[in-house]
Amino acid sequence: MVHMIMEMVSNRSFTLTNGNGQRSRLRRLKNGVPQRSVLAPLLFNIYTSDLPATISRKYAYADDLAIMHADGDWLSVEGALSKDMATLGEYLQTWKLKLSTTKTVSAVLHLNNKEAKRELTKPCPSAPSPNTSE
Repeated sequence: MVHMIMEMVSNRSFTLTNGNGQRSRLRRLKNGVPQRSVLAPLLFNIYTSDLPATISRKYAYADDLAIMHADGDWLSVEGALSKDMATLGEYLQTWKLKLSTTKTVSAVLHLNNKEAKRELTKPCPSAPSPNTSE
């Protein structure tokens, strides 16, 4: 099994082809797993099995991660999410993973209509603001 995984992630290369059919020179891949591979989500889960502890609950599926925090106090929610994003950001940087800021969103679910238009302070500084279209 180990031999099969090592073969899958080592000695990989690629070329790019443009619209005119011209190909780039052969390039070697230094990290990552083949896309659309059945084992890729499992290998990613193993790679990230040491995610740090957070205040918020974490939910993961393949390479997607969601964090959720529930509290009656708005500032507590913002504080917990901001702290957790900083913690996860350090983890990602340590393991040479990149956060997809275009896919990073925040949402608030509540029962208080007076707060319906209120938005979270962005817990991820480089992510787009919620409820905006870019």
